[in-house]
Amino acid sequence: MADVIKKATRDSYGEALAELSDTMPNLFVLDADLAKATKTITFKKKCPERFVDCGIAESNMMGIAAGLAATGKVVFASTFAMFAAGRAFDQVRNSIGYPHLNVKIGATHAGISVGEDGATHQCNEDIALMRTIPGMVIINPADDIEAKAAVKAAAQYKGPVYLRFGRLAVPVVNSENYQFEIGKGVTLKDGKDVTIIATGLMVSEALKAAEALTTEGISARVINIHTIKPIDKELVIKAAKETGAIVTAEEHNIIGGLGGAVAEILSENCPTPMIRVGVNDEFGTSGAATELLKLYGLSAENIANKAKEVIKKK
Repeated sequence: MADVIKKATRDSYGEALAELSDTMPNLFVLDADLAKATKTITFKKKCPERFVDCGIAESNMMGIAAGLAATGKVVFASTFAMFAAGRAFDQVRNSIGYPHLNVKIGATHAGISVGEDGATHQCNEDIALMRTIPGMVIINPADDIEAKAAVKAAAQYKGPVYLRFGRLAVPVVNSENYQFEIGKGVTLKDGKDVTIIATGLMVSEALKAAEALTTEGISARVINIHTIKPIDKELVIKAAKETGAIVTAEEHNIIGGLGGAVAEILSENCPTPMIRVGVNDEFGTSGAATELLKLYGLSAENIANKAKEVIKKK
């Protein structure tokens, strides 16, 4: 494990924007006085003339982003997930979502892993909020490679995109030749007894859980759902039919996130025993990120236990 490369996806976000600046002269990046934290400062240093610090005024920033997009610019509006999805929901819905403008929302510091910042900053509701906006694409990358690919894919996509990034350094699970496609999940490991469907930083935990289950004679399939909307419906149904048991894993409230999206698909198309691993409809607390993940059951150990539990329901 000492050789495992770890990197925060917020770092990947800043680097990808800087890389895009060379080929996209119409690319503009906005931030709400958090450029050092969101890592958009990387773009700012390279292209100061196309960077706008909107100050601590996230709702206004979304309006500015909408205005720029209306003139033909590709705009990335960046701030913490709690402020992007929570504080600015009205403007995201009405100024960006309703007219279907070409604005990409770079939401960093999502989930429990924000750590010591505590419950007010640990946004575990953002995916649920964004899922209710018609036409909004939601991407939650698992690692550095996927995050950079997601940013570049979002830049080419015509319409609003919500990109979710983390503060905590996470293992790189994808190879350099990884091909990212919006709306398409990725099967990382095959298995026949149970399927673990994960997103974001929980993908690496899902892989660890599958390895642990193998030692107990349980064959677990692992699927990475990086695009929660539009979700890869066909892949989810196929996994349910072939393994007969599903566990979802996400760093988000179990209500309205990945677990909710998968449950909606299965209930309408292929009723299957299922357990959701995530934040159990409660607020977070202050503490070290790694300790909080364990405290809230966002761990390989808990995923493995839930996998064994759901298999018994088959």
